[in-house]
Amino acid sequence: MIRDVQLTDAEAICDIYNYYITETVVTFEEKKLIAHDIKKRILNLQLDNYPWLVALNNDGQLIGYAYAAKWRERHSFRYTAEITVYLSTKSSGKGVGSKLYQALFSTLKDRGIHRVIGGITLPNPESVALHEKFSMTKVAHFNEVGLKFDRWLDVGFWQGSL
Repeated sequence: MIRDVQLTDAEAICDIYNYYITETVVTFEEKKLIAHDIKKRILNLQLDNYPWLVALNNDGQLIGYAYAAKWRERHSFRYTAEITVYLSTKSSGKGVGSKLYQALFSTLKDRGIHRVIGGITLPNPESVALHEKFSMTKVAHFNEVGLKFDRWLDVGFWQGSL
């Protein structure tokens, strides 16, 4: 089931995201977050009228989330959103990311968003495949722009139309 995020989801979101912070280079964040940090992020996006969705399994456990945010601050960019999705390690490769993106893109389209942009730390073939499944194309590649775990990392950007 996909639904809008609730502030009570913050702890479960934190658990999913902290894995990526401490164990992977998928995010460039380096310090674990607490539920309060996630609540602030949720509220800030909601104030700007951007969606944050969560996926629940059959037992009602939160297994993934996706959200959109401003691409840039200038008013002319108001029809473009940056998107992201994170899944629990047990849910990866089971279609949950696709369901989240399908719901997120539908919501964004209803809100007048024209373009979506996703940034991906490379290499990440699973994330690239997900974005390309939604007809997003690679439009940029920045070499060695992030440093995490003493390793220089590339970032690619994929763009799609709604």
